[in-house]
Formats: sequence, C-alpha cells, structure tokens
Amino acid sequence: MVNCFRVLLVFLYLSPLFLFSQEQDIDIVPRPSKIMVQDGEFPLGQIIDLYYTEEFASNTELLREVPGLQIGNSEQIKKLKKQHNQGLRLLKAEEFDHVDPNGYLLEIDENGILLKAHSAKAMLPGIYSLVQLSYLNDLKFLPYVKIEDKPRFSYRGMHLDVSRNFMPFNFLKKYIDLLALYKFNYFHWHLTDGAGWRLEIKQYPELTQKAAWRTHMLWKDWWNNGRQYVDQGSPNASGGYYTQDQARELVAYAEKRGITIIPEIEMPGHSEEVLAVYPELSCTGKPYTQGEFCLGNEKTYQFLKNVLDEVLAIFPSQYIHIGGDEADKSHWKNCSKCQALMQKDSLKSEDELQSYAIKQMDEYLQSKGRKLIGWDEILQGGLSDGATVMSWRGEEGGIQAANAGHDVIMTPGGYLYFDGYQTDPRTQPEAIGGYLPLEKVYSYNPIPEELPEDKRKHILGAQANIWTEYIPNAQLVEYMAFPRALALSEVVWTDQENRSWKDFQKRLQQQYKILQKLEVNYYRPSYNVINKVEFDSAQVKNTVSLSSEQFIPNIKYTIDGSEPNGGSTVYNLPIELSKSAVIKAASFIDSTRVSPIETIELDLHKAIGKEVKYNIPWEGYPAQENRTLTNGIKGTLSYQDGQWQGFTKGIDIVVDFERREEIKSVGLNFMQIPGPGVYFPGEFTVLVSDNGKSYRELGKIINQVSTVDPALKFQKFEIELGKPVMARYIQIKATNPMNGYLFADEVVIY
Repeated sequence: MVNCFRVLLVFLYLSPLFLFSQEQDIDIVPRPSKIMVQDGEFPLGQIIDLYYTEEFASNTELLREVPGLQIGNSEQIKKLKKQHNQGLRLLKAEEFDHVDPNGYLLEIDENGILLKAHSAKAMLPGIYSLVQLSYLNDLKFLPYVKIEDKPRFSYRGMHLDVSRNFMPFNFLKKYIDLLALYKFNYFHWHLTDGAGWRLEIKQYPELTQKAAWRTHMLWKDWWNNGRQYVDQGSPNASGGYYTQDQARELVAYAEKRGITIIPEIEMPGHSEEVLAVYPELSCTGKPYTQGEFCLGNEKTYQFLKNVLDEVLAIFPSQYIHIGGDEADKSHWKNCSKCQALMQKDSLKSEDELQSYAIKQMDEYLQSKGRKLIGWDEILQGGLSDGATVMSWRGEEGGIQAANAGHDVIMTPGGYLYFDGYQTDPRTQPEAIGGYLPLEKVYSYNPIPEELPEDKRKHILGAQANIWTEYIPNAQLVEYMAFPRALALSEVVWTDQENRSWKDFQKRLQQQYKILQKLEVNYYRPSYNVINKVEFDSAQVKNTVSLSSEQFIPNIKYTIDGSEPNGGSTVYNLPIELSKSAVIKAASFIDSTRVSPIETIELDLHKAIGKEVKYNIPWEGYPAQENRTLTNGIKGTLSYQDGQWQGFTKGIDIVVDFERREEIKSVGLNFMQIPGPGVYFPGEFTVLVSDNGKSYRELGKIINQVSTVDPALKFQKFEIELGKPVMARYIQIKATNPMNGYLFADEVVIY
C-alpha cells in the first residue's frame, strides 16, 4: 500500500502561496498549523487495536466515539515495543517530536493512526481532528496525513445566556459537543439575570421556586407586560432551572471533552429576579423597584458569598464570572446605607462604591483559590489585582485593562455578539439588532494593533456571546451560532498569518456536510445578492461589486431598471458607471432565479460634494462627519457602517449650492429598525432660499409607516416638484417624535 509522498501543503516557513495551495483537500476547521498530505487512505471499516500510555487513559473513552472507527483490543502500555508500531496509538510526545506543550501530532499512514501530545488535555483537539476527518470522508476512510498543530490562544470561548430564555439540558450537551469539535475550551454559562435565575441554590430555595419562573414564555412578551415572576406550578409559570446534580453532570461531560464551564452569577446589577423574592437586599426594601443589590447592606455580601459557596462546590473552574455590567447607580445615590458606607470608606463616587463591592467579591473568590471575571464596567472605580476583564463595549476596555496589567478576554459586540443579524435583517427572524456577517467574524484579530508589544501577553483569547432575548429555543441558538462559531474557532486557534478568508470559505463548504450529519440547524448561506458601491469623486464614477454568500455565486444583472432573467448579463467583473442608473441583480441556478431582486440606485446628483450646515448636530454616530450626507456614498444594512449619520433631536440641515440652481426633487434616505430604537422621521420638510435667511416651503411628508413592525426598512423621503424652482440654499428638516435615533445616509437632489 506504500505510495510515493505527494506533498500538498508544506511547513509554515514556506510562502503562504504554497500554504493555501488549491490542491489542499484537508478541510479541517480550525485550520491546523502544519499539514502534509500523502498518497493513500486508511479504511475505517476494519478493526484497529488501541495502545495508549497511562497519561492518556482518560482519552480512550472519547476515542471510541470517533465515528466510523472500529476499535478492537485496548492495551495500556508502559514501554513501547515493536508490535506497538501499528494500530491506533496515543503516546506521549518526545523532545524529537517538536510538539508544542499545548499542541498535538497526528499521523495517519499504512501503519494506522498515531496521536502524540504532552498531556491528556492537549490530546483532545487531536482526537477532534480525527473526528472531522472521518466525517469529511463519509466515515469510509482517513487520508494519509501528518498534522502538527497548536492553539494560538489559551482561551477559546463560547457563551450562552439561559436566563432570558431557558434551554433544555440535553441541548447543552449537544452545544458542548459542537464546541469541542471546533476546539473551543471554555463554555461561559450565563445562569442568572433579571429574566430568570437558573441554578438550584439550596440555601435560597425561592430562587428556583419563584425567581426562575415568569408570566410569559417569550422574553419579549414578559418584558412588555409587567415583568412579573410567579410560583413554580402556577398555570402560567414559564421558565425552569438546572439542579445542582445536572450542573455537575454537565461539568463532567464538558471536562471529558476538554471544555471548562465558567458560571456567571450576576452582580451588582441585572438582579431583578433576586430582589423580587428577597427585597430586603435592595435599597428600597420593596420588590420590583430596582435591579441592583444594595451595596451598603452587609446582608447583600453574605447572600452573594453563600451563593458563591454552592457555585464553587459545583464548578471547579478557576474563573468565576460575576457580570458587573450596566448597573443603574441612581438607587445608591438615594440610599442611606450606601451613602453611609461611602462616607465610612471615603468612597468619592458610586463608581467607587461598585468597585468596592467588586473587590469584596474578588477577595472572597481569591481566598477560595479562584479568579474573578467581569464585563469591562468592572474597571470603573478601579480593579483589584488578579481580576480578569471581558471587553464587550468595543476593545477600549480590554486595552485599558491590559495596559494596567490585567488579563483580558476580547468579546467586542461589533465582531462577537452572535445575537445580531448575520445577513439582511429583512429576511431573518427578529433579532436584537446589529449586523454581523460571517466574513466580519472571520476578519477579527483579538490583539489590537495599538496595544504595546509587552502588554499583548495579557490578551488570553476571545469569546462570542449569545444573548437570548430574541432567541426563544435551541433550534434558533444553533441558527445564530453556526457557522459563525466556526469562523471564531479559526480566529482563536490558528495563527494570524496562516488565516485566509478564501481558504476558510472553501473548507467551510465541506463543514456544512458535518453540521447536517449532526442535525445542526445552522444558518444556510443566502443566495441574496450583496452590493458594494464605491464612488470616485474625482472621476464622478460609481463602481458596483456584486456578490452573495454562495462560494461560487451565479449572478445576473441589468442596468436599465428592468428585471433580470435567465438571459441577462452574467456578473463577472465590477460594473463601472458615470451616470445615474438603476441596477437590478439576482442569483440564478441555470436560468431559474433563486433570490429576490436586489435594486441598486446610483445617484450622481447635484448635492454631491456640496457643503452642509448642521443647525442640529449629529449625536453618537458621526459617520463621515460633515461630509456624510453629500459624499455620494449610501449606507448599507448596518447603521454602524460609517455612512449612516445618527440624530436624536431631529434633523435640520442646509445644503449650500454656492449659486442658484434648478431644483426638481429633494430626498433623504432613512432606515427604521424599532428593536434598537431606530425610526423613520415623523415629518419631513423641504424649504429653499436664495439668501440663506428667508425660506419658503416646497413640501412636507407626514410619515405613515408603523413603528410596531420590528422589520428593518429603508425609505427615501422625497419631495418631487411638478415645476422646477431656482434656489441656492436647500433646507431639510425631519422631526423625531419617537425620541429614538434618526439615521440618514445621503441627501439626493436633482
């Protein structure tokens, strides 16, 4: 069976051009450090004997779960002998193997399967590479291959919120199986929040007898209808909790697969459910009045320590997450107990009061041999040595913490919040907002460029978060998590220089087959056409690029406003146009259209490049500042793309043409997505002037679009004149009756 070696991929010191050779057909995710493929296949139907050394005894049970692998005799060996040169072997790496302390070596050839590592924990990713190889080859054979592999980061995490919507216990095992398959090693289990307490605490039975149950099954319905808790067993009780025995079972299940479970017990905020059943721990002493613990009450600290004692007995994780985010500090300002503590300990602000409480819990956890993790708000008021920060509000908190010597796990919302939309929101189940497609997840690098070299060691890795306000069941968790989790797995495992989006996208096509076999309700790549328009102001020209989420899209288009059909022009190269036009495009399989028609309006209008005066300034979202609304570039599906400008006090702008011009129409593009508080204007008014002082109204539009429908919408509010007028100044006003955000991207004037 011995064949000549045919090297398809070479070691990392060679050019990346060879590293991502098109001949490569080992579609493992995340991408291993080094791969050498050889001619030959090891058939999976035959029985293979297992030999292992003592340190890998714990791996053998998991090894028997490798699909398609038929293990015969099993023997623990003390000394390697000639007969052990064949079969399935788990052996300790020797110095000459050059295996990283946290890595593994996998060799498959005519002698069988050899796995080497320095520890049982480091061996596990090698076993999961074996699992993937088996699935990728339909459980029929394993290719002859040599893989040398190691992780880039020590922390590779996925999160799941089970407070907002309770998830079945068996699903959690499936979730952990999938995380292990893609070489994650931490599961952050968000167990408590205002929407429900999910872990049995024997000393405080009302936490699961009442605080785990609410009036409505869906979080959104509960949130909008009184936010009340009910006793377990009552007719409308909806929710649930995990017993301590279940939690221990899940901890053991995850540990066997190389995953540490980090529990999160929220404090001092997000604790409405606790204070509803134990109101004496609030500042008011009354239920349903606040979500923050009273930090001047000694009973608060005793309660939290008692809870943590039971948590620590269940979870051996070194890290314990205490939340620490989004606390409303106003209650502490008006609380005599909190103010007395601040005076006693010379605390100058409520930020320092929160810091005092965080430090109390940190010291307690350290006394038990554990480490505290919290969201980046725990930096406010100062942080004790040894605490670890999860940076979610961008990367700034992580950079600040790392520069101060704290370890950091990056979880920025713009890249790693998987509760946001992953494609056009108009085609998706309602989500909390945001827009995070697969490619953007893959583009993330957890080490910020601005972080000094000597501080980068504090970046332990990264984690994606799945908050479940709009994710009511396990099927939708899978839909939101996968395949984005695969992109993150490569971000945190594979060295930055070895990553390539195109190579990942190619390998992903085969990973879909694995997800199907495992019955994962993953998000399928859309056929919908995605457009990108680049405007060249010097040449007054638009360049339009078309794509879809398909690996090899088949897009056809027109530029005359007609609908594309099977005979329309096939898109191969970007479209360049130096005039206003309407492009319509769609995806096709042969001559059959399989997507909605995407319409791209190219407006080479009179306002491009003109000066804009802001009578009401933008807020929060500056986009391109005073160049935004007349730069010729329209916004995309996300108000965070740098082209949508945000206003909270209405819009009042004036476009100056510098001389009188003929005006036929005036329009401004808006978006609406009520979930995060983005709305169309109430009234849209256009006025003109010759002197910039006295204005006359050209027209007004009163918005009739519902604010109840949660779907994303775009609309151009446009005043079209039956008879052109002459004017130098064009004033545009838009009211904001919903007191949310108005987002505008381009003034269009003809």
